[in-house]
Amino acid sequence: MHVAMIGTGYVGLVSGACFSEFGHDVTCIDKDEAKVADLKAGRIPIYEPGLDRLVQSNADAGRISFSTEIGPAVAKADVVLIAVGTPTRRGDGHADLSYVFGAAEEVADALDGYTVVVTKSTVPVGTGRKVESLIRERRADAEFDVASNPEFLREGSAIQDFIHPDRVVVGANNERTRHLMRDLYRPLFLNETPVLFTDLETSELIKYSANAFLATKIAFINEIADLCEQVGADVQQVSKGIGLDGRIGRKFLHAGPGYGGSCFPKDTLALLRTAEIANSPLRIVEAAVNANDARKKHMADKITEACGGTVDGKTIAVLGLTFKPNTDDMREAPSLYIIPALQEAGARVRAFDPAGMDEAATLLNGVEFCDDAYQTLEGADVLAIITEWNEFRALDMDRVKQSLNQPVLVDLRNIYAPDDQVQSGFKYYCVGRGGMTPNEE
Repeated sequence: MHVAMIGTGYVGLVSGACFSEFGHDVTCIDKDEAKVADLKAGRIPIYEPGLDRLVQSNADAGRISFSTEIGPAVAKADVVLIAVGTPTRRGDGHADLSYVFGAAEEVADALDGYTVVVTKSTVPVGTGRKVESLIRERRADAEFDVASNPEFLREGSAIQDFIHPDRVVVGANNERTRHLMRDLYRPLFLNETPVLFTDLETSELIKYSANAFLATKIAFINEIADLCEQVGADVQQVSKGIGLDGRIGRKFLHAGPGYGGSCFPKDTLALLRTAEIANSPLRIVEAAVNANDARKKHMADKITEACGGTVDGKTIAVLGLTFKPNTDDMREAPSLYIIPALQEAGARVRAFDPAGMDEAATLLNGVEFCDDAYQTLEGADVLAIITEWNEFRALDMDRVKQSLNQPVLVDLRNIYAPDDQVQSGFKYYCVGRGGMTPNEE
């Protein structure tokens, strides 16, 4: 099957590589000439474990290629997937669909023979219908159908999520479209992966609903963590206790500095705007968004508390800048809220992240970026762990203690055992484990 993937961002590149691994002939198209040149040379523009090897092996086999020209790829394609960005529109929270509609217009001009045009981007309800109308207005002679096929990829484990998904969701309005989409995902059908066929609107809403629910779980457990600190309970045990209930589940019940990334922040806002237009308010989602915004700001206060109530003139060592480990994605990362708040209060910030520092340097002013974790600690007054990269889970704590001006550790991801750190002489601050008090020397 010939597949054209429009957009080589996170979703487009991962999906294109995985479809080529399924045996399809995939052409990934992007207008960014420099990015396409890098991809042709085997240089991957995003950090995703295993993606470089997957792309290279399928490029060597002739199953994946890269181009800046949309016409030839679309003309021969059986399926065209639109995987361009849908960022939050400035000023009103709506998803900016200009890239989607622009791609649809170019697809319309290049269609040749029956083709299924698929919205792979995360889009509000009704977008698929608008894409169909736009193409029909532009090419009344074209033979095509529009489908919705939202992605459910987690950064850092996207390849595994694509090849072994919990489910595949396809919005399609006729059997011909469904048949072609079955062919596209044939290896997953053979593995008996659950595949849910719906109409366009339902498919589009499934994606937003899933992300909003997961974001709500995170906001919920973070508020429970605050309560734990006040009453002397341990949020990790609370999370385990409720997560063992099959109706709730363990995932996304880890207290921390709040959610970020490319999906949850923009998708919850877009869903709220959709609900507003439909006059069907989503008060729980709105509360989750507000709680998460407040959460990120509150984490700076926790670091200030660990410094004795003021960070003015203090040096803060920050480990972890990306919104989660195993990605270089800085979008809406808690560090982008915490660090500026500390700087405004007079702190000097030194930082290290295994993958995100190049991007962070464009977003954070006045931060001293270091070469490794231990260099970051030298002469600092407090260590704050914001992102739980594996290499931060087993630091040499004697070396950490010797490097810091004073033994103060603020663990915003709860990756260390409080008792161990207190016994080692640290003033240890964590999230939602209120029964553990800082060691007072």
